[in-house]
Amino acid sequence: MNSDPADLEQPFLSHLLELRDRLLRSVVAVALAFLVLFPFSNEIYVFVAEPLMKVLPEGTHMIATKVASPFLTPFKLSLVAAIFLSMPFLLYQLWAFVAPGLYQHERRMALPLLASSVVLFYLGAAFAYFVVFPLVFRFFTSVTPEGVAVATDIAEYLDFVLTLFFAFGLAFEIPIATIILVWMGMTTPEKLASKRPYIVVGVFVVGMLLTPPDVISQTLLAVPMWLLFEAGVFFSRFFVRNEEHSKETVQEEHEPAADDEAFRPLTEEEMEQELDRIEAEESDLDPVDAKLVRVNELREAMDFDAARRLLYEVLAEGDEAQVRTARNILQQLDELDE
Repeated sequence: MNSDPADLEQPFLSHLLELRDRLLRSVVAVALAFLVLFPFSNEIYVFVAEPLMKVLPEGTHMIATKVASPFLTPFKLSLVAAIFLSMPFLLYQLWAFVAPGLYQHERRMALPLLASSVVLFYLGAAFAYFVVFPLVFRFFTSVTPEGVAVATDIAEYLDFVLTLFFAFGLAFEIPIATIILVWMGMTTPEKLASKRPYIVVGVFVVGMLLTPPDVISQTLLAVPMWLLFEAGVFFSRFFVRNEEHSKETVQEEHEPAADDEAFRPLTEEEMEQELDRIEAEESDLDPVDAKLVRVNELREAMDFDAARRLLYEVLAEGDEAQVRTARNILQQLDELDE
């Protein structure tokens, strides 16, 4: 069935208009937060600089080496802080934009993961401020060569701490990334656990790339990343079980009652004829028939996991004939597994 370009253009324009509205709301939220924070920009900078100022040698202090630094540096920090504090609202706007295109079971999974990612990012930033900064700055000031006065530039310091905030906030998202990979079927908890030696080496390499060039920062980032990876592998096992349960629920919803004679398992020849019919009409396929064609390709390629995922979607979306075909293919796949 050929779609009229005018019919396709209207939904596309409506999505663009909604995206524009979401972006405008996000910009307004950040601007309002910035207007609230900017009068306190100097106090905010003093708070962020406190871990270094506490360990500076007596008689030394931070300096501004550029003319505009005393104004621009707190200004920049206020803007970053506004984005940081607005993050839950910004992510909600993203969620509200993509949620209508998700299946119900995907919404149930995505919303807790989105909320958890915000909390973990804040925890990563808090870990950097309260644990990493005191240790790193105490180490830096303790190894200063004799005769060298520690006088850190305020702009350089801000760039340094923002890098660490971002690195630790991103690193604390590892459990979410692990769960998503397992949920999407790209890997399994067992496969991830078997790659543990490579993960340990990898987190130290990432720690080296994301942090300043010192062993303490690298280690303080790498060790939590490894522990968070282990936490992600642990919790992903529950998500696998939940996903399998939801798939079974979808399949059961489409199974007829015991006294329903509408369903009759197709023979091998009948099912092949049905798939051939779908392929012959490929130019006019509706989305569900297209998925069945793709399932057949995946079966031939021996990618049974991907085929199963598409078949569960067909069970949820298809008409009676499409559901019957999907159930027969699932039955075949089950027999192959046995």
